Amino acid sequence: MAEKTTIARPYAQAVFELAKAQGKLKAWSELLALAAAIAADPQIQNLLGDPRWGKEQLAKLFLELVGGPLDATGHNFIHVLIANRRLGLLPEIATLFEAERAVAEGTLEAEVISAFPLSEQQQAKIAATLQARYGRTVSITAHTDNSLLGGVLIRAGDSVIDGTARGQLAKLAIALAQ
Repeated sequence: MAEKTTIARPYAQAVFELAKAQGKLKAWSELLALAAAIAADPQIQNLLGDPRWGKEQLAKLFLELVGGPLDATGHNFIHVLIANRRLGLLPEIATLFEAERAVAEGTLEAEVISAFPLSEQQQAKIAATLQARYGRTVSITAHTDNSLLGGVLIRAGDSVIDGTARGQLAKLAIALAQ
């Protein structure tokens, strides 16, 4: 996975800089999400590795599937990915683009997983704490996981904060073993 991310990063950064210069971050975000969903389809994945499909045939098919939202720059981007056999990296490119966009817009998506449903007040407190920590506007998506004994697990950007009972017990076990 790290290898795919490493290869996808220059493409994501280039398209981010282009979108930022054009003032079209949202439009490119939507385009990349659509293209990534199409590229992740198992049938498309099979075509990417099929030597019977030439680059032009693949480009024509993929551009038809993406359809309307592509402008000339979008067409060129897809052609570059196909020419370099990187079309399969579109999901990673889209993810990296969204991370760059979030930093540029000063936002952060956080996923909070708890054993029990969190109240609005608890979610607001977690959001305020994360906002103070990261200096960005935080939006929370809360989920429950019955397998947790207690506490919360927070995924915010590249960070994971494990405040679950199981996580704390694991830390204690490691500390006692030393």
